Amino acid sequence: SPDGSYYTINGSKLWISNAKEAGVFLVFANADHSKSYKGITAFMIDAKTEGITIGSPENKLGLRASSTCPITFEDVKVDATDVLGEVGLGYRYCINILNEGRIGIAAQQVGIAKGCFDIVMPYLKERKQFGTAVGNFQGMQHQYAQVATELHAAEVMLYNACRLKEAGLPFIKEASMVKLFASQVAEKAASKSIEWLGGGGFSKDL
Repeated sequence: SPDGSYYTINGSKLWISNAKEAGVFLVFANADHSKSYKGITAFMIDAKTEGITIGSPENKLGLRASSTCPITFEDVKVDATDVLGEVGLGYRYCINILNEGRIGIAAQQVGIAKGCFDIVMPYLKERKQFGTAVGNFQGMQHQYAQVATELHAAEVMLYNACRLKEAGLPFIKEASMVKLFASQVAEKAASKSIEWLGGGGFSKDL
């Protein structure tokens, strides 16, 4: 506004987590385009503010406990007192959030891989073929031992990143590494589990 008492926000964003449930949105918008990313500012905006439209949730393959929706802002008036922190420092705040968030993503991936093992390992001990449990075959043991080893390594990397963060030490490299590795392990554990479960791995009724 001319007197600086409020801002007007226009735009839209896809894939907003918990959009349907949220009462307040943390919005990063550029308050001064002439300054490029140094104009990005963080705003705390009530979800019921006039001009905000929340779209239908995405029909996702996973993470279904959390709604994910598009949000549109049309001439949304935001009071200057709703600026979070300082004007123009939003990019810095956002990067810091993402750096910490990598640890959370890695924890999710470790949990996914562990969940796969919780389902598949009892099956490998119970399912019998040629008079013995399928998990006893050496070819199977090689496979799940490899994934179990990688899962353990991912978990150790995760706890190390958490330790560094809690101690106030540099952690960005470790957080990035564990996010990458844990994601690879989660995909491998999930894909292998589908194979190990045989036909049951292709059924939602398992």
